[in-house]
Amino acid sequence: MEQYTGSQIVVLEGLEAVRKRPGMYIGSTGTRGLHHLIWEILDNGIDEHLAGYCNQIDITLQKDGGISITDHGRGVPVDIHPTKGIPTARVVYTSLHAGGKFGGAAYKVSGGLHGVGASVVNALSTHMIVDIRRDGKIWHDEYRDGGHPVVDLVDGMLPVTGKCNKSDTGTRVTFYPDPSIFETVEFKAETICKRLKEVAYLNKGLCLVFRDETTGETHTYMEAEGIKSFVSYLTRELTPLHPEPIYIEGTSGNIEIEVAFQYTNNFSEQINSYCNRINVVDGGTLVTGFKTALTRVMNQYARELGILKEKDENLDGRDIRNGLVAIVSIKHPDPQFEGQTKTKLGNTDAKVAVEDVFGSEVTRYFDKNVEILKSILDNAMRSYSARKAGDKARNAVLKQLNDVDTKSKLASCTSKKPEECEVYIVEGDSAGGTVKTARNRRTQAVLPLRGKILNVEKATLDKILVNNEIKTMIASFGCGIGDDFDISKLRYDKIIILTDADVDGAHISTLLLTFFYRFMPELITNGKVYRGMPPLYKVEYEDTERGKKKKKSQYLFDDFALEKFRKEGKKILSLQRYKGLGEMDAEQLWETTLDPDRRILAQVSISDTVEADEITTLLMSNNVPPRREFIMEEARYAKLDI
Repeated sequence: MEQYTGSQIVVLEGLEAVRKRPGMYIGSTGTRGLHHLIWEILDNGIDEHLAGYCNQIDITLQKDGGISITDHGRGVPVDIHPTKGIPTARVVYTSLHAGGKFGGAAYKVSGGLHGVGASVVNALSTHMIVDIRRDGKIWHDEYRDGGHPVVDLVDGMLPVTGKCNKSDTGTRVTFYPDPSIFETVEFKAETICKRLKEVAYLNKGLCLVFRDETTGETHTYMEAEGIKSFVSYLTRELTPLHPEPIYIEGTSGNIEIEVAFQYTNNFSEQINSYCNRINVVDGGTLVTGFKTALTRVMNQYARELGILKEKDENLDGRDIRNGLVAIVSIKHPDPQFEGQTKTKLGNTDAKVAVEDVFGSEVTRYFDKNVEILKSILDNAMRSYSARKAGDKARNAVLKQLNDVDTKSKLASCTSKKPEECEVYIVEGDSAGGTVKTARNRRTQAVLPLRGKILNVEKATLDKILVNNEIKTMIASFGCGIGDDFDISKLRYDKIIILTDADVDGAHISTLLLTFFYRFMPELITNGKVYRGMPPLYKVEYEDTERGKKKKKSQYLFDDFALEKFRKEGKKILSLQRYKGLGEMDAEQLWETTLDPDRRILAQVSISDTVEADEITTLLMSNNVPPRREFIMEEARYAKLDI
């Protein structure tokens, strides 16, 4: 076994900063940030798997609300750290930027490159327990109230609480999130299972066992075929053009590459990329290498098979990727991510490696599977014809944008500075009239929609661009669409979807988000899209202040808030439910929904491209039962990270 000792743990130089600004380290203090604690500890076990020392990780949701994660790796080192003079394990769990991933001696490939995971989880917990199995002993440490050690050292070492076989090694971490920091400390088994399923796909041969002590259920995740099975899962609701996903693997230099892909009859493409099993949402160089190689190889075959003549122009990459669902996963010894959020890979050698391996291996595959190749090329040619029609329609629409009658629909704002302007998209003239009256005319524009926009998930671009509501939005935003999109020309800093809190309002909102996600994704990735959150109730109640009874009022934004208010036991004098925005007068709408100082806005963001594509496909499909089940289930846990 390769030596893994304290000398390999490098300290960059606490934890109070994490407690003061937890969002900097875990993104938010809502449910997403809460579950991020699990992923940080889980990642340490997965790194052991990537290093070749761990084939199973156990995750237990305890009855008392804690989470226990046990890996079967080498066990965190317990020897005295050479520069800190305390047990190395304590350094790992109490010092930011301390880990075996900086020097390269302990881990050749790792996802957790910043070395903050374990200590951040400790900082944000009321209680953390660490048990380490190595050298035939079980070593124990414990922390309270944000990472303060409560176990006395024995001759400078962690105390030994038991014995184990020398071959039985690994680390168990149990922690309890701090309710004074998080909006909720209730973990969702469904969220954990969804992530474990993805982790199993990306780590072929790793067994993940999840036990939910609150229900008594146990789930085991292990994927022998890895990302090939992942693609099958993603295409389960679609119609594939060939029987099973195509799987390519290889190594270029010290970079390992895996690609799995399958073509479907869908109109869009879905490429999900991972580096060291981190979902790089914005892709980067590894995706560029994949696209470049695929376009080159398919055009080469199209000419060899006579599908393209000498005088014909090459097929566009968009045509070749039409209907494609792909996973591109690489293992890189020194990945350079853009920012702490790790949403984009910047290594140029990753592009070269993916292009080289995928180009040569997929050529070898298609030489042996010509019929599959022909079906993909036929699909590309159909896409080419449809795109030409779509381009014609788009060009026609773009030429006509200056003539689109936005004046009768769009109530513009007087300011011409995009950075201070925002546009509200509302449903119907009634709500539009109220919003126009209530708004700040200098900075707030209003665009009422007349009816529901087209479901773009089921339509080609030429049909989408003849929809009047879509044309009006394109003209109002001013930044074009598709390949002609230029976010620097966007006339508003915020695009705010403001619909009624009913089924129709939710449907309109979903249709709009689908349109933005498929044809103007930069609006979402640049943080320009929001959902306005108008109140659902106004409650008048009796309150006692300095011994005197007073009549007060309060706005409540959903049924959960109303239920919480009722539990407070205050005497309710009247309760008004707003069926729509049109039921509020201008003053009420301003103070609850439009006033920047008092309103609630939910920013629309994408943290997981796989989940985003899944949900979009689910909500926009004709398969009603799973769509209804998803909406009802998510409604129970509705929570905003604002």
